Amino acid sequence: MVRSSLLALAVSLFLVLSSLAGLPIAPALALDTSTGVGLQDRALFQDTVDYTLTNQSGNDFSGQQLANTSFAGAVGKGANFAGANLHGAILTQGAFPEANFAGADLSDALMDRTDMSHTDLRGAVLVGAIASGGSFTGANVENADFTDALLDRVDQRLLCQSASGTNPITGADTRSSLGC
Repeated sequence: MVRSSLLALAVSLFLVLSSLAGLPIAPALALDTSTGVGLQDRALFQDTVDYTLTNQSGNDFSGQQLANTSFAGAVGKGANFAGANLHGAILTQGAFPEANFAGADLSDALMDRTDMSHTDLRGAVLVGAIASGGSFTGANVENADFTDALLDRVDQRLLCQSASGTNPITGADTRSSLGC
């Protein structure tokens, strides 16, 4: 449901912006609901499991391919995402306190308003992640890469207090990537 709404919003925004820019809109972009099959069935997320609004506390996702997967509004207290590929994942309004994201790829993830308190983010890649309105209280960010990530100033300052090291995958200095 959330995924369909987000996709519909994105398509609507694209169509509005295209028309404002004077670009022609190809009929193929129109949503065909006559057969009960809509554009959402061809979405980027069609081959992923949807964990939206589920309880994944304590579950083991280590090393899994979870790119573009939705964990929106999910609870994952103490879950293990070590080494997982979460590139482009949606974690919006999720709660992942004490979860292990060590070495995980969270690049381009949408993590706004997400509870990441006391998480293990050692060696994680958060390049381009959007994490505004979240909480990183007590998170371990040693060797993490936050290059081009969007964080609240409060979280950025908090993370800078303990940030250290160089990300083993990207080679980025943690403190520099946070803008410390």
